[in-house]
Amino acid sequence: MSNHLTVFSTANVWACISSGRLLTCFTQVLLRELFKMIPSSYSLTEIQRRMDEVKRFLNITLSIANAHTVEFYTHDVWNRFMAVPPQEVLSTVSTCSDQQREPEHNAKEQAGTTFGFCNDTNRLVDTRELLQAAKAHSLPGLGVCMSRDELLQALREKREENGAELEPDEFMNSKKSHEVQSMSEVVACLAQRCGVKQVIDIGSGKGYLSSFLSLQYGLRVYGIDASTTNTHGAQERNRKLKKFSRAYQKHSKAMKAQSEATHSPQEELAEIKPVMNGGDDVLYVDGESVVSQEEEKVFIGLLEVKPAMERHQEPNPETEELFLGALSVDVIQTTSPRVPPSQLSAEERERRKRENLERKAQNRSDGASTVFSPLTSYVTAETELRELINELEDAVMVGLHTCGDLAPSTLRMFVAKPELAAVCSVGCCYHLLSEEFDPAGQGCLDGMCGFPLSQYLRDRSWFCGRNARMSACLALERVSLGQGIQMESLFYRAVLHVILRDHYSSFKSEKRVGNVYSKAKSFVDYVRRALRRLELDESQLLDSDIQGYHDTYRPRMDEMHAFNMLKVALAPCIEGLILLDRLCYLKEQVDLSFSALVQLFDPLLSPRCYAVVGLKSYKVRT
Repeated sequence: MSNHLTVFSTANVWACISSGRLLTCFTQVLLRELFKMIPSSYSLTEIQRRMDEVKRFLNITLSIANAHTVEFYTHDVWNRFMAVPPQEVLSTVSTCSDQQREPEHNAKEQAGTTFGFCNDTNRLVDTRELLQAAKAHSLPGLGVCMSRDELLQALREKREENGAELEPDEFMNSKKSHEVQSMSEVVACLAQRCGVKQVIDIGSGKGYLSSFLSLQYGLRVYGIDASTTNTHGAQERNRKLKKFSRAYQKHSKAMKAQSEATHSPQEELAEIKPVMNGGDDVLYVDGESVVSQEEEKVFIGLLEVKPAMERHQEPNPETEELFLGALSVDVIQTTSPRVPPSQLSAEERERRKRENLERKAQNRSDGASTVFSPLTSYVTAETELRELINELEDAVMVGLHTCGDLAPSTLRMFVAKPELAAVCSVGCCYHLLSEEFDPAGQGCLDGMCGFPLSQYLRDRSWFCGRNARMSACLALERVSLGQGIQMESLFYRAVLHVILRDHYSSFKSEKRVGNVYSKAKSFVDYVRRALRRLELDESQLLDSDIQGYHDTYRPRMDEMHAFNMLKVALAPCIEGLILLDRLCYLKEQVDLSFSALVQLFDPLLSPRCYAVVGLKSYKVRT
């Protein structure tokens, strides 16, 4: 450590002593030098070179990702892009996971192909070459990401061993608990590294991450969400969790005092739920519902590993199991649309302002025990945080699965606001991103587009396309295990499109078919439900006519299956370019001491598993 610290000049030391600021001066130097000790990761030039590699690959392959599944048969997509049979593609996809197997090319194919596509016809002739190239141009293949453990080790000056580290599958029973567990430790380390106690959670939703950061790590968290429903729900849930926490801790102390007793943690938990309300399956504390029995199962599983978890986490260990056990087990949560302030009525703007002021007053009256404040606001890079948070100090900004443009807006805000010391942003919903160079000219929110974010890609007018961004949301790891793609529903929709083309001139209707597949008993039933949804005359078609379309295209269903598997293979490359663009944006800033892409989550549990992390230089914030 002494080899890294800058030595004070005599004049500086006497100046600090005379002003009573010796400790402060030393702390500033210490923090400044600690920032320097974080690995520099990849330079801007190196990131740009990786982006160029991915761009070259996508220039050849992006047309596959942008092909719309609905138009698969009406546009004869397979024959446009493929020169190999679908069975060959499916067979190669299933065997390409063999790491040791080398690509089988002859000299002529290698000379006449680029990433498996024929240079003359632009059709795929070598599936194995394409799949291996896709793997090489994904984030793992490019080797540009840090692991979560590497980041934590870099953030901590000296990481002391606190017993055996737990693997996620030992105690993580749900997607959400895995995400909160993994991200919260990183955020807490960022806050400690920066010497701050405040966290701003953008798009905080139901407040799971915010509540856990406050309960487990004692951080002052402001959760900002555009949905009033989410804000009210987060506030009520946090209140109940704190009440549950007090009840649980009383029984936890009793359990420790009777360590030789024979009753199990499950029996101890039963003492906390004296009332069950009929068939509601809800846990009650003092007559108030807190968690459902389904969520309780997660809690029980966590109780069984409590001693090891206490070794793993130092602050407030008893609250970790408490909170994770109260998390929703839902894997997919609906998101409320973000409404810009300009589109809100004057009454709605006034109501939100009044509610935020009332919450602040309530938080002050609650005293220091209240460390999570949910606020309702629509935020952009221009949002003045001090207008929302009167007590704002230097803070870490976080976002867990912020949708669409909200993720790049979080990074823009981090760069623009001097009070923000660090950022940890995990985005999702790439299909909702606005694109600056969209030929359709659909426009960007508040004049600022979500992609591209970096000046490097903006200078090159790079455009992905909505279908490609939709493909980027596919989960390769899950699909590889047989999850994720409902092929029959996609097949039904594509054949329906053929019927609409052949029998209805308005087949490009603005109306949407929606999720009628889940209710349909057969293909004929599906088509009739869809026609009614589109307000089209279903009497034009006999059942036999509809079934005839199904029977005609059913032998070609393998084409759609194979094509979609290629889309899945390309998904990590498209996601990689979007995330490299965000990292490049941070690298382009001159006042950052550190920035990196970090894999925070297990992609099987949480497919959108990468975080963009940035730290500002200490001198910028002083």
